[in-house]
Amino acid sequence: MTTPVRTIDSRRSGLLLVGAMAALMWVSEAVDAVVGRLDALGIEPRTADGLWGVPFAPFLHAGFGHLIANTVPFLVLGAIVALSGLRRVLLVTVVVALISGLGTWLFAPEGTLHVGASGVVFGYAAYLIARGLFDRRWYYLLTGLVVALVQGGSLLLGLLPRDGISWQGHLFGALGGLLAARLLARRTG
Repeated sequence: MTTPVRTIDSRRSGLLLVGAMAALMWVSEAVDAVVGRLDALGIEPRTADGLWGVPFAPFLHAGFGHLIANTVPFLVLGAIVALSGLRRVLLVTVVVALISGLGTWLFAPEGTLHVGASGVVFGYAAYLIARGLFDRRWYYLLTGLVVALVQGGSLLLGLLPRDGISWQGHLFGALGGLLAARLLARRTG
C-alpha cells in the first residue's frame, strides 16, 4: 500500500515533470529563434530522418504563438494527469507521444514537417475523458466530463482536416490517449 507521503512525492514529481517538459519547449523555441534550425528535427512523414521527429516534435514549435497556444492546455491537462503520480504521467506521455508521432509519420502528406505539443495535448484530453469510462470511478468520470465540456469543441475541431494544421498529430494523439486510458485502467471486479 502506498503511504500518503509517497503519494504526495509522486504527485509532486509528476507535476515537476510536466513543468520541466514545458520549460524544455520554451528553451527549444528560444534556441530555435536564435539559431533557426531546430524545427528541422520535426516529423517528416515516411522519411528515415523524419522518424527522429517522433520524440523531438512535441518540444519544437513553429514560433512563439504556436508555443503559447500549446503551453496552457499542456500544463493544465498534464497537471491533472500528474495528480495520479509520476509513473502515470510518464506512461501516458510516452504512449501518447509515440502514437501521435508514428501516426503522423505514417499518414501525414509527404513533403510536410510536423512540430508541436498539440498531439500530446489532444492525448491528455482524450486520456482524461476515457479514464473515467475505463476505471469507472466517479471522480475520474467527473474529471472527464469537465474536460469534455471545456475542451470538447476545440477537440472536435482539431480532428478535422485543415491546411496548415497537423490534424493527423491531433487524431493520433487522441487515439494514443484512449489507448493509454485502456492500458492503464485499474481492473475492478
